[in-house]
Amino acid sequence: MLNQAIQLLGLAARARCISTGELVLTNVRSQKAKLVIIASNASDNTKKKLTDKCTFYKVPYVWCESSDVLSQAIGQNNRMAVAINDPGFADKLYNYLKG
Repeated sequence: MLNQAIQLLGLAARARCISTGELVLTNVRSQKAKLVIIASNASDNTKKKLTDKCTFYKVPYVWCESSDVLSQAIGQNNRMAVAINDPGFADKLYNYLKG
C-alpha cells in the first residue's frame, strides 16, 4: 500500500470510522460501509464472501497486499478486511489505492 494510504487508514482507525471482523459484513449489509479493503492473503472463503457481499450491495472494494500491512496500519492484529464507514475517508482511500 502507498504510504499515504497507510497513514490515512491509521487516521480513520483513530477517528473510529472503520470496522473489522464480522462487523465488516454487517456494515456492508446495512449500507454503512463505504469501502472495504481486503488483504490479498485472506482465505479463499473470506475473499469470496466479502467480494460477493460487496458486489451485491454495491459497496466498492480494493485489495491490500497483505494482512500484515493492513493490521499494522490500523494497530490491530490479524485483520483480513476493514470497512471504511466515513464517505470522506472512503473516497480518499479509494483514490489512493486505485489510482
